[in-house]
Amino acid sequence: MRTINTSAPVLVTGGNGYIASWLIKMLLEDGHTVHTTVRDPRNMTKVEHLTKMAANAPGTLKIFKADLLTEGAFDEAMQGCELVMHTASPFIVSGFKDANEALVRPAKEGTRNVLEAANRVFAVKRVVLTSSVAAIYGDAKDMQNIPRGYFSEEDWNTSSSTDHQPYSYSKVIAEKEAWTICRAQDRWDMVVINPSMVYGPSLSKSSGSTSISTMVNMGDGTMKLGVPKLTLGVVDVRDVALAHVKAGFTPEASGRHIVSATEISFLEMGRMLEARYGDAYPFPKRELPKFLVWLMAPKSGVSRGFVHKNVGYPVKFDNSVSREKLGLAYRPIEQTITDHFEQLIEDRVV
Repeated sequence: MRTINTSAPVLVTGGNGYIASWLIKMLLEDGHTVHTTVRDPRNMTKVEHLTKMAANAPGTLKIFKADLLTEGAFDEAMQGCELVMHTASPFIVSGFKDANEALVRPAKEGTRNVLEAANRVFAVKRVVLTSSVAAIYGDAKDMQNIPRGYFSEEDWNTSSSTDHQPYSYSKVIAEKEAWTICRAQDRWDMVVINPSMVYGPSLSKSSGSTSISTMVNMGDGTMKLGVPKLTLGVVDVRDVALAHVKAGFTPEASGRHIVSATEISFLEMGRMLEARYGDAYPFPKRELPKFLVWLMAPKSGVSRGFVHKNVGYPVKFDNSVSREKLGLAYRPIEQTITDHFEQLIEDRVV
């Protein structure tokens, strides 16, 4: 159990990220002093939204330069912080040549660099780690090996590797590294947030989140001929950010927390958007046969192994720990999806 001094600064790594930006906004609006790290504080495209929100909030923001793979890079930003929220990690699922260099090494070494800094900075009492349900399962087919019929915090992804689902593998490796470092000391504790696929409006137009590109494809015609029969856990970015805040300041919080509002298919997502916008955009109206999805997979940047083990298989998550221990009340997913798409319209992305 850790009680955090609310007047002490809070460190949020990767501050220009999709989740981190909302987290910083909430902390600033609550009056906290926030230290955040980015790779280049001079890149206004990446940080302007942060400085603007700080100017209109009661809290104070300080931006530090730090690279995940640079040892000691987080020490300065962490000074005086009792609470560290480590959100920085690559989220790309295609377009790279070396999965280990693009995903696994940055996730593991970045986590190690942040937590070893926590070992050196004696003010630190708690670390909140942004992990993922990708550390809990690798493929939808994995649920067939879960007798209870749903994934819980007890489960670990054992089916991913650098060759299959490397992003998911990077989340497993990073979270396990974090637990190893945490358990080797007793001065600070750790609370882990495991979100499912995150949707909802972005505070930054420069965000490269995969979930944002998926939403764009829903409305730009990319998926108009149909979508795979693919089911995902989904959650609002604002609920994920709030989960971090609650995890940080709830003294009794501990362990892992699946943060997922519900499960939804791509077709159901398209139908939600069609119900709101009608035929104004070429939303998907049918599911494609699995063999066709499998055949076209390489051209879509998706492996055939992924199609084989995920298309047509249901998934289900137990979010009771996040609701009962953190007091989360999830937004309706229809609101999340339409709010997200509305922003894309306003930003003229679709």
